[in-house]
Amino acid sequence: MHDVPAAVDFHFDVMCPWAYRTSIWMREVRDRAGVDVTWRYFSLEEVNREDGKPHPWERPWSYGWSLLRIAARLNRDDHELVDRWYERAGRALHAERTPVHDPDVARTLLAEIGVDPRVLDEALEDPTTHDDVRADHQRVLDAGGWGVPTLFFDDEACVFGPVILDPPVGDEAVELYRLVAAMRRFPTLYELQRPKQPADLDRITEQFASYLETRAWRTIQNETP
Repeated sequence: MHDVPAAVDFHFDVMCPWAYRTSIWMREVRDRAGVDVTWRYFSLEEVNREDGKPHPWERPWSYGWSLLRIAARLNRDDHELVDRWYERAGRALHAERTPVHDPDVARTLLAEIGVDPRVLDEALEDPTTHDDVRADHQRVLDAGGWGVPTLFFDDEACVFGPVILDPPVGDEAVELYRLVAAMRRFPTLYELQRPKQPADLDRITEQFASYLETRAWRTIQNETP
């Protein structure tokens, strides 16, 4: 793996079903190729906020933003806990039809990863967890980003994606990492997209069933800038 980045920052929002699937691939790359993955934050609630509506940090509990604040609090103890929290919370929402955005459910999932459920309350009581999430969110915006998954490689090159429905495993996972990282060689290559056919859309809807049935918010699909 000497020809590709040895480290990557992966910006995520627990609420995003696409980012969740890409995170499965990213963990496979980490485990197969020894890539150092740092999990960082981005808020779809904030980037999609309608004018006149409160910012997520202005609400006592705000679905995805609050889940990221929990991650920020866990990161102060051990970044490995962020990995475990995102994996468990993402799997709950996107594979198990479990409303992780309910505070009581989130406490239960914290206990499942070996964390004191009171960490949720600590995260909400500490206003500096807002600052941590805001800083990561702004990093993506400053790079021209707009959503997740967004990756920053160890040379600070930034890409959106990959957007994948079926995360590859084994050698194919590593090969995809090589392909994504190769975009750094072409600084004016901005987009490469496969059009979705009706059968693709049907398959996406089927695989997103857990998310679609469990969400308590309206999903917004923005066009690529």
